[in-house]
Amino acid sequence: MITIRPARERGHGQHGWLDTRHTFSFNDYYDPRHMGFRVLRVINEDRVRPGQGFGTHGHRDMEILSYVLEGALAHRDSLGNGSVLRPGEVQCMTAGTGIRHSEFNPSEVEPAHFYQIWLLPDRPGLPPRYDQRTFPEEERRGRLRVVASSDGRDGSLTIHQAAEVFLSSLATGERVEHEPASGRHAWLQVLRGAVQLNGLPLAAGDGAAVSDETFLTALATEPSEVMLFDLP
Repeated sequence: MITIRPARERGHGQHGWLDTRHTFSFNDYYDPRHMGFRVLRVINEDRVRPGQGFGTHGHRDMEILSYVLEGALAHRDSLGNGSVLRPGEVQCMTAGTGIRHSEFNPSEVEPAHFYQIWLLPDRPGLPPRYDQRTFPEEERRGRLRVVASSDGRDGSLTIHQAAEVFLSSLATGERVEHEPASGRHAWLQVLRGAVQLNGLPLAAGDGAAVSDETFLTALATEPSEVMLFDLP
């Protein structure tokens, strides 16, 4: 079964400096029908104006991934980390027992466009941790590149959950395939472009919840980028 979550139906917040879209209930947006999918709790698509950002704030007991599509995102946290996230890089933060951080657009001229994803951890009270890695486009072109996993396989970021996160960049007509193991689920998020998931059309911002499917094919109908979650 594949259930589409259309981009146009997501929660929307317009705060002047921030334009944000929420796939699942988040902050002021609440819909009991959309509280997450399996261990996937948050998928936010954010656009931040130049020189603006999120002031220092705290998180607990969550695995947080960030991925920039355009521009850059500067990060500082209570562990002493300071870095800039750019396209092709994935940031992973274990909030655990508590971490405080800020995120802002360091450019004075270019907007920042990025996704932030939260997954529930496999247990509470983990030590806070931060990591960031580059996954060049050639590693994602026409294939599913694992970027986060429970065991850090193939150089992916390590997350505290029995989930795997993949990125793929597809030219028109290219496809990627995935076979969820028995009892597993999946979520496909179209970051840009348009694809057909097992023949169902999806556009940029659309998501799809997948259960009880033995085989998935994502075919790009225009140049596209997708993020695939394999979930318990």
